[in-house]
Amino acid sequence: MTTKHREFFGDKEREFHMTPKLIGELERVTDAGIGKLCKRLFAGDFTHNDICETIRLALIGGGLEPWEAANLVNVYAMEAPLGRVYPLAVSILEAAWFGADAQEAAKEGASNAA
Repeated sequence: MTTKHREFFGDKEREFHMTPKLIGELERVTDAGIGKLCKRLFAGDFTHNDICETIRLALIGGGLEPWEAANLVNVYAMEAPLGRVYPLAVSILEAAWFGADAQEAAKEGASNAA
């Protein structure tokens, strides 16, 4: 099972991956354990920093250099409407929590029900 997530961000489709080492950094920069952070984001009770740091660190986990990830977040997330970047942060954390396979199965189930 993979915990990677692919989605369009900025100017092309990118890979996001929240590795165990990066989860530790995310906990540090958001001042919250991963369970608490997921609970906050999944419930919609988040900070702007929660969203931006989740995206930045997952871009690094996906293979970008830290400076490149920071630049992309500054250009495409910091000033973006929350409705555009919040779902991406949630998808990244869902992939880390449930696995990307479960995330895809849930999306397919929702589209088949429609």
